[in-house]
Amino acid sequence: MTQMQIHEAVAASLPPGPREHLTSPVTRTVLRVQNEITAAARDYLGGDGFVEMLPPIIGPVTDPGARGAKQVDIDFYGHRYKLMTSAILYKQASLLAFDKIFYIAPNVRLEPLETSSTSRHLAEFHQIDVECAHATREEILLVAQGLVSHIVRRVTERMPAELVFLGRDPRAFDALLSGGFGRMTHREATQELHDLGHDQSHDAEIDWEGERILSAEYERPFFITDYPKGSRGFYDRENPAMPGTLRNFDLIAPEGYGELCSGSEREYEYRQIVARIRETGENPAKYGWYLDLVREGIKGSSGFGIGLERLTRYICGLDSAWQANAYPKLPGRVSP
Repeated sequence: MTQMQIHEAVAASLPPGPREHLTSPVTRTVLRVQNEITAAARDYLGGDGFVEMLPPIIGPVTDPGARGAKQVDIDFYGHRYKLMTSAILYKQASLLAFDKIFYIAPNVRLEPLETSSTSRHLAEFHQIDVECAHATREEILLVAQGLVSHIVRRVTERMPAELVFLGRDPRAFDALLSGGFGRMTHREATQELHDLGHDQSHDAEIDWEGERILSAEYERPFFITDYPKGSRGFYDRENPAMPGTLRNFDLIAPEGYGELCSGSEREYEYRQIVARIRETGENPAKYGWYLDLVREGIKGSSGFGIGLERLTRYICGLDSAWQANAYPKLPGRVSP
């Protein structure tokens, strides 16, 4: 797709102005459902012993693993700070206070213009971020499954009229609510994509179109596990039993809605983290505050982040993630 075609695609999918958007019965219904989603998340996580903390919005460094997205610099009293693309490093640090924490966190990423055609990307969005000390990938994966199931069950039980108004049949979630989520490895997902005619690299993340294609093949959410080393950030723990493979996962929504969530076991050993940072070509010195904490000792953990607008889009059956945001900012589009 050329730059002109990208800009034309952005223009064709623009949200309306703030007044029209905020007064729309569709927007108001979607935001009421989203309010129920966040309330359900707080109930579920709070009931499981998680403590909600308020995440930072700026810091000297942010998540380096946001694929293709640019970070936003600000002048913080003469120092170059970043807007958070993800609070992952702060989630690990927050475990110094509590063993189980979560945020509902804002994120800012200047996504590539080509993401304007995915219907899933925003330049400003929110995540339900969860981190648990001493948890394995399998344990945190089940937390993610339980959280999504609880949210969907609560919305379908309490807001069926709102879903029907939005054109979403509550029975669309029968498969999700009837049992556990599916699971496949990255290698299995890649092979399935090749069988479906999509040329997906075995050494890279599943690309956006690949996620959509796989998603459309299934009726309930499923996990993709064991991404190759080098495809994700330095904080995803390498599997000692399978060198070159990470102890991580993505959660993919069915019906073509694509990725909802990413998570992993975390690296927490100083030498290993420094080595992984260097492997990415970055200077460990830029992560000074974080590495100081790691050197003194942080807890091994696992965690994940669920895109709130993406989850809202899936539950409400929306065409685009911007419909699940009160003040949507699309890649390449200057907006309020």
